[in-house]
Amino acid sequence: MLIEIKNAKKQYGSGESLVNALDDVNLSLEEGKVYVILGPSGSGKSTLLNMVGGLDVLTSGTIVVDGVDISKANKKEMTEYRRSKIGFVFQFYNLVPDLTALENIEVVSDISNKETNLNIDEIMKALEIDQLKDRFPRELSGGQQQRIAIARALVKNPKILLCDELTGALDTKSSRSVLEVIEKINKEYHTTIIIITHNEVIQGIADTIIRFKDGNVHSIVENENKIKAIDLEL
Repeated sequence: MLIEIKNAKKQYGSGESLVNALDDVNLSLEEGKVYVILGPSGSGKSTLLNMVGGLDVLTSGTIVVDGVDISKANKKEMTEYRRSKIGFVFQFYNLVPDLTALENIEVVSDISNKETNLNIDEIMKALEIDQLKDRFPRELSGGQQQRIAIARALVKNPKILLCDELTGALDTKSSRSVLEVIEKINKEYHTTIIIITHNEVIQGIADTIIRFKDGNVHSIVENENKIKAIDLEL
């Protein structure tokens, strides 16, 4: 397994204000699959994403990624983990407004491991944004900005791509286009992709559908009727 999560707990606050954001979560995720995690707000899915991404630490339990227990990593080791293993794509693109599309991607390339980086030109061409190199974020549509954000996450060739409501701010056409990009990434780079979303329809492209409720895994279903993004009824 690429990711092994065992007895994972994350608590915030104390006493009467104690919140169990994750409550004894156990989960195993395979390499090269697309996972869609569904659940209402406050169910724990965003907390789980932050833990796997190394943005926060567990109260107790373990998360082992690619054979390394990141729950025991120090600050320096966690920084290297995020840099080398993880790519993030969020609902809001977080592009630097005064940098061009190309420069927004190059920023990540400059601070990551040069030996493992993918070719920026190839990525932009694969995502059909190579003609946007010299444009600034304000000159791009939401879908185009999200593709730039995906390219920025991909340039360091991460083993895991974490997507937090990546279509939440997009219209139907742009959403479908971005999800087609996700399919292409999974197929061409064998990247493990974890998508958290409120949009039930997106589960159609998943290999495995995971539902969260009250800080824990409510159900895990292997998707026997996986469909292509182009066929989703968004």
